[in-house]
Amino acid sequence: MKLVASKIGGDTAVKLISELKKRKKATEDELAKNTKIRLNELRKILFKLQKFSIITPEVVQDKHSGWMIFYWRLREDQLESIIRSQKRRVLEKLKERLEYERTHDFYICTDRKCGERFTFEEAMEHFFKCPKCGSPMEHFDNSQIIHVLEEKIAQLEKEIERE
Repeated sequence: MKLVASKIGGDTAVKLISELKKRKKATEDELAKNTKIRLNELRKILFKLQKFSIITPEVVQDKHSGWMIFYWRLREDQLESIIRSQKRRVLEKLKERLEYERTHDFYICTDRKCGERFTFEEAMEHFFKCPKCGSPMEHFDNSQIIHVLEEKIAQLEKEIERE
């Protein structure tokens, strides 16, 4: 849960999640006081976490003042779903990248300090000379990149399949 919170809202979100885990539910004021997070920053993080369904508000009307009080609590049941959907998104991106690598021929600047990589079409437009440094380009073998992508895709597909 902390890793997911960190990706969504950084260290501040991790602090917030830790506090909610301890308390089960808390108001914004209680959270701000106990975490030492400024209220406006806290609210931003709360809404980000709510957007991902990691936390949810329970709204109660104060009998004396009539004000609405928001009690925030964790929705740990949603964590698995969030992770699964993130894995699927990453898998799609990896597949797109693999397709791109398989369907293009690449050239690279021979100056290793520069090391720019170009598609065949881009290299041809520049007459096989690097537009940054003017060095000649040579064919780039991307089979290692393809191999790594295939391994990552297979690994991720197995993980998703087991869930």
